[in-house]
Amino acid sequence: MRKLFGTDGVRGTANTHPITAEMALRIGAAVGRYFRRDQSSEHRVVIGKDTRLSGYMLENALTAGLTSTGMNVLLLGPVPTPAVGLMTRSMRADLGVMISASHNPAEDNGIKFFGPDGYKLSDQAELEIERLIETGVKPAQAQNIGRARRVDDARFRYGERVKSSLSRDVRLDGLKVVIDCANGAAHRTAPEVLWELGAEVIPVGVVPNGKNINLNCGSTNPQLAAETVVAHGADVGICLDGDADRVVMIDENGQVADGDQLMALLATSWAAADRLEGGALVATVMSNLGLERHLAEHGLRLERTIVGDRYVVERMREGGFNLGGEQSGHIVMSDYATTGDGLMAGLHFLAEMVHTGRKASELAIQFETVPQLLKNVRYQDGQTPLEATSVKAAIADAEARLNGQGRLLIRKSGTEPLIRVMAECEDDSLLTQIVDGIVAEVEAVAG
Repeated sequence: MRKLFGTDGVRGTANTHPITAEMALRIGAAVGRYFRRDQSSEHRVVIGKDTRLSGYMLENALTAGLTSTGMNVLLLGPVPTPAVGLMTRSMRADLGVMISASHNPAEDNGIKFFGPDGYKLSDQAELEIERLIETGVKPAQAQNIGRARRVDDARFRYGERVKSSLSRDVRLDGLKVVIDCANGAAHRTAPEVLWELGAEVIPVGVVPNGKNINLNCGSTNPQLAAETVVAHGADVGICLDGDADRVVMIDENGQVADGDQLMALLATSWAAADRLEGGALVATVMSNLGLERHLAEHGLRLERTIVGDRYVVERMREGGFNLGGEQSGHIVMSDYATTGDGLMAGLHFLAEMVHTGRKASELAIQFETVPQLLKNVRYQDGQTPLEATSVKAAIADAEARLNGQGRLLIRKSGTEPLIRVMAECEDDSLLTQIVDGIVAEVEAVAG
């Protein structure tokens, strides 16, 4: 079992274990040694980050650890997470590092890794890196210490790649688009790309100060963007999260559409154009049952994985599928990217508007959702609420009451100390009773 890595790298509160400068130094040295297994050639790593204040601290510490093992470091500055996957491959790097806590508040931060193929690391690779962190690594000899240098055009390279995923006939002339960048990594790139494609751009969340990332904006807080769409009479809104690997869409009436709806649109559109590989969409256990039913009506399958976009990608690669994602808004289009890309997915929604001539409201809601309720319960480190007898009894009772009428999913978050309690059921009253009952038991145990 991994102790340090969660579902998406290492994450926590900045300046608190494990997100400290000391630990970042050790992580950098360990991952540098893992990827620099020989002395025969030059080795390099690219490092990107979002706009959190603690990013400076972690960037410097990681650079020190990596160069101490002989890795040459290329610093990309603030760029979206998918840009790191792209640049790792295009710059022939051995490793890519993204410093970000994604949708989490500014006081959190994280470190996630990409292999030389641009894909996130496997559980096994992370386990081996953890062992190196525990045992320590021998530094390189003085003459073999690595160098560090800045790469000034990373966001421009990424922007060109995102635009190239669209067919050349797609222009956004006449579209008024609200883009909410969550005061995060895409605060410059996303508005520029939309403007270059011809849209009238209304930016939101594009003034980061190190402490306001995801604050009352972005994909987890889309109210401001929705109000802006309505106030400006915009055609559509795109809401990204702090590192721009997630997206939710907003129609011209201010209604929000999550990742499930966007995946449904893309899957059916791609299938109609004979572009959907394997006749299936890959999503996690969190995706709504309505999505599964909608796909079945179109002769398509839903392949489910455990939570985490990298597990979605792993299943896509295993099965040869080219579209997948999460309800939260990670949309993976493997023909163009190695990980979730919020800006790219948003652009493909706009492309559907252009090609069909339909309003955002006509495209954003593809299916009727089955009532779903998700509640989170915070617990303290070291606690194991799900092992308590009272909690197990509450879960067993809930499953018996559902009796095949819906779904129940209880899990620990891989990025925060939270127990997530989710259920789906056509009966709203039963749904509330089941979720609230389990939450009450977990809260009692967690204190």
